[in-house]
Order: sequence, then structure tokens, then C-alpha cells
Amino acid sequence: MRADARRNHERLLIEARAAFAAHGADAPLEEVARRAGVGIGTLYRHFPTRADLLNAVFQEALAELLDRSRELADTDEPCRALVEWLRALIAHAGEYRGLAHALMSASYDRSSALARCSDPLRAAGERLLERARKAGQVRADVSIGDLMQLTNAIALAAEQCPEDVELADRLLALTLRGLKD
Repeated sequence: MRADARRNHERLLIEARAAFAAHGADAPLEEVARRAGVGIGTLYRHFPTRADLLNAVFQEALAELLDRSRELADTDEPCRALVEWLRALIAHAGEYRGLAHALMSASYDRSSALARCSDPLRAAGERLLERARKAGQVRADVSIGDLMQLTNAIALAAEQCPEDVELADRLLALTLRGLKD
């Protein structure tokens, strides 16, 4: 990538992060481009779709979630490790208004750019879930796909009630009671 294209790319990511944090995943892309000092065509050359831009913005958070899953993979309490990781997923999905909905949709649309975020998370979560299953701490019929949909649903519910800061934790605790034998 040429130096000017690389600068544009970085400015677009910086402004997209700020816009998504302030206005949610549906923030106007024209505003992102304007704040980055480029035209909308430049934005679309770098990121052909909104999902491509979201995917790029969330790569840092994705790396953190994957690192966290690796740290948790060796703990002595596999179920607690899985729960801690699910909490991190909920926090991530709730970070940007509209992200939980976009992630839920991506789980059904395997061609989506956000599916590229979802696939490594699924693999990481599956490893944690399998350890908890082997330890007899989680039912055999629990799937990582279902858990990820639940975490997104919890984040979406919490997004609708921002004044209730403990809602996500309460909903996760309620959900987890159904995971154990």
C-alpha cells in the first residue's frame, strides 16, 4: 500500500472507531469519510461494505478476545474460564450500539465480513467449552454457536436498557444455570 493510501486507511479506522463508539454500528459512513478527510469513494475502496469496515475496526478487540481465551485455556476451573470468556464477549458486543445485532446476523450469513471475526471466536470458544464438557461441568448438548448467540442476545438486551448496568451479568447468570448438568 502506498504511504498516502496507508495514511487514509489508518485515518478511516480511527474515525470509524470514534463514530461507532459515539453513534453505534449504523453510524453514517459519509461522516466517517468526511472526518477522515477523504471522499466516500476512498472509504469504499478501502472497505467495500459496512461489514468490511466493522470487521477492520474490531480486529484489535478480536485479538484481545483470542488472547484472553488462550490465557483461560490452562486454568484449573474450565467452567469458570468459559464463563469469564463469555462475559468478555458480552462486553465486546455491547461496546458499540448495534454491534450485537450485526454479530447475530453474521452468524447466519457465512459470507459476511463479520463472519471472519466470528469464526476465530467460535474456535476459541469451542476449545473452552470442550474443556468444561470434559470436566463434567457443562452439558454435552451445549454448543458454542448457541452460546455466542446467547451472548449477543444478552448484549442486545443490555443495550436496550443502558440505565441497568447489571442487566447483562444477571442475564448471563440466569442463562448459565441451564448449562450445568
